[in-house]
Amino acid sequence: MRDVPKLFGSMVFNDETMQARLPEDVYLALKKSMAQGTHLELDVANAVANAMKEWAIEKGATHFTHWFQPMTGITAEKHDSFISLVGSSKVIMEFSGKELVRGEPDASSFPSGGLRSTFEARGYTVWDLTSYAFIRERTLYIPTAFCSYSGEALDTKTPLLRSMQALDKQARRILKLFGHANVKRVLATVGPEQEYFLIDKAVFLKRPDLIYTGRTLIGARPPKGQELEDHYFGSLKPRVLKFMHELEEELWKLGVPAKTKHNEVAPAQHELACIFNTVNLAADHNYLTMQLMKSVADKHGLACLFHEKPFVGVNGSGKHINWSMATDTGINLLEPGDTPWENAQFLLFLVGVIKAVHEYQDLLRASVATAGNDHRLGANEAPPAIVSMFLGDELTGILEAITNGGHYEHKAVKQMEIGVTALPHIPKDITDRNRTSPFAFTGNKFEFRMPGASLPIAEPCTVLNTAVAEALRQLADTLESAEDFQSELASVIKETFQKHKNIVYNNNSYSETWPKEAERRGLLNLKTYVDALPVLISPKNTELFVRHQVFTEAEIHSRFEILLERYCKNLQIEAATMANMVRQEIIPGCIGYQNELMQLLMNKRAWCDYDSTLEDHCLRKISKLGACLVKKLDALDQAMLSAKGERDPLAQAKAYRDSVCSAMAELRLVVDELETLMSDKHWPLPTYGEILYSVN
Repeated sequence: MRDVPKLFGSMVFNDETMQARLPEDVYLALKKSMAQGTHLELDVANAVANAMKEWAIEKGATHFTHWFQPMTGITAEKHDSFISLVGSSKVIMEFSGKELVRGEPDASSFPSGGLRSTFEARGYTVWDLTSYAFIRERTLYIPTAFCSYSGEALDTKTPLLRSMQALDKQARRILKLFGHANVKRVLATVGPEQEYFLIDKAVFLKRPDLIYTGRTLIGARPPKGQELEDHYFGSLKPRVLKFMHELEEELWKLGVPAKTKHNEVAPAQHELACIFNTVNLAADHNYLTMQLMKSVADKHGLACLFHEKPFVGVNGSGKHINWSMATDTGINLLEPGDTPWENAQFLLFLVGVIKAVHEYQDLLRASVATAGNDHRLGANEAPPAIVSMFLGDELTGILEAITNGGHYEHKAVKQMEIGVTALPHIPKDITDRNRTSPFAFTGNKFEFRMPGASLPIAEPCTVLNTAVAEALRQLADTLESAEDFQSELASVIKETFQKHKNIVYNNNSYSETWPKEAERRGLLNLKTYVDALPVLISPKNTELFVRHQVFTEAEIHSRFEILLERYCKNLQIEAATMANMVRQEIIPGCIGYQNELMQLLMNKRAWCDYDSTLEDHCLRKISKLGACLVKKLDALDQAMLSAKGERDPLAQAKAYRDSVCSAMAELRLVVDELETLMSDKHWPLPTYGEILYSVN
C-alpha cells in the first residue's frame, strides 16, 4: 500500500523542504522574493543553490537543467552535471547561485519571429521562483522563463507571468473598494483536464502518419466506433489501469495533483484531471503530465496521442481549462455564495469576466487556434468556433432582474426524487450544465472548453488573464472616481451586463440556428486557424497587450509570424507524409492485389466452365479507383508546390488551408474506399479497428 501523502511532492524542492534545509534568514528572503517579485541577492541565491544541490544529490541527481517553454509547443532542456574539476584527477559537486538563477541557451536556434538573427545568439533562461524545482531521471529541473539578449519574451511562460501581474494589479483595485486592503495578491487559478488516446506501440510504429503528424491521414471507419456509447466511464482495461497507476505515482512524486481518471467517449480515449493550482504552476504541471504520459506509455508498450483529431469518425481530444481567481487570503472571487443576488463583489467580478469575453472574443478564439483544432471545433464533440458564455438560469436571472430594475425571485433548492426509497434524497442544482458552451460557468469557476489537447495552457490563460485585467481596470476607473460608491456600483453592474449580455447563450450551441443567431448578436465565427490568427495583431488587441505590459508590439508580431510558420510547416509535413504513404505503401498494395486478381481471372478463363464475374467486378472497381488515386495524388503534389511558392506568410497559410487540405481530403476519399475493397493481405497498414481496439 502506497503512502500517498508521503509520496506526494517527494521529488520537489517545495516550501516544506526549503524551510527544513535553508537558514531562516535565507528562507524568509527567498519567500519575500517569491511573494513580491523582488530582486534575489547573490548570497541568498548561493545558499539556496547549495541546499538544492545537496538535496538533489541525496535523491540521486547528478545533473541540473534549466527547463523552459519556447515557442515550439514543447519544452526544452540542456543538462549540465554538478561536477567541477579539482586538480587533474578529482571532481567535486558544485552548484552556484548564478547557475541556479540564470542560464544561456542559444536564442537564435528557437523560433523568434524575427526578434533574433542567426548571429544574435545570446538568450537567457531565468529561474521562475514561484514554480518549484524538481527531480526527474537523476536531473534537477529548474523551471525558468526564456528571453532574448535584449529582453524580449521567446517563450510562453514569460507572457503568462506578466498577465498574472496585470490581473493581480487590477483585481486588487476592485477588492480595495470593497474594504479588502489586506489582500496582498490575487492569483489566477486553473485546473486543467487532459484528454488523450492510448494505442499499442507496435501498431503505432506501423503507421507513418501517426509517427510524423500525430493523426491518421488515411483510414476507413471501423464497423464499431463510439455508437454504442459503451466506452465513456466504462471499466478501465487492465493494461490501461497499470499505465494510469504508474502515471499517477510519478505525477504525485513531482507534486502534480492528479485527481480524476476515466475513459472518454471514443474507443481508446481517456482523460486525467488535476486539482486547481496557480496558473503558472498548472501550466508547468500540464507539460509534465503530457511528458510523463508519453514516457510511461512507452514503458507499457503503448503510444500516447495528443492530437486534437487523431481518428476520423470518433471524438477528438480537448484540454478543458477550469479558470478562476483567488486571493492570498483564500477567497475565490468567482464563488457566488448562498445568496449571489446579494453578493455585489461577486457580481462585479462576474460582469467583468462577461465584459472581457465579449470584447476579446476574437483573441480567445485565436488563443486556441491550431491546425489540429480546426478538425475538432464544432464537430459535436467540442464547442463551435463561435465564442459564447453559459451562465445558467439563476445567474442569468439575477443579472436580468438587475438590468430590468426588478426583484429576483430565488428558487428554493429542491430535493431530487429518484423514486427509490432506499436511495437518499439529494439536493438538485438550480441550473444544469452545458457541455456545448465554449465558456461555461460551473459553480465557482469558468470552464474554457475550446483548447485542444496538444495546446500549452499558458497561451489561452495569458489572453484570458489580460482580457479580464482590462475589464477590471475599466470598472475600477469608474468606481474609484464615484461620489457614491454603492449607487455607482449598482449602475456599473447593470450597465456592464446590459452592454455585453449578447455573449451569454444558455442553449444548445450545436443547433443549426445558433450561427445565424450569433451573427445577429454581432458575435464572430472565425471557423479556421487562418481566419482567427490575424486578430492577434489588430490595433485593438495590440493596445491591450501593450497597455498591460504582457507583450510589446514587436513580441506580438513575432508570435504571429511564428504561429503562421508553424501552421504551414504542420500542413506541409502532413501533405508530404500522405503523398509518401500513398506512393510507397498504398499503390504497391493496390498493384499487388490487382495482379493477384488478374492471375486468378486468367486462370479461370483458361477453364471455360468457371464463372469469373466476381474477379472481373473487383478488378474493374480497383482499377478505376487506382486511376483516380493517381489523379488525386498529382493534384496534391501540385497544390503543395503552389503553396510553397507563396511568399507572403498569410497567403501561404491560406493556400495550405484551401488548396492543400482540400486535395488531401479528396485523396483520402479514394484511399479509404480502396481500403474497404482490398484484402487484408494486400492492405499495408493497420486499420482503424486494429488501432482503436489494440489495447486490452
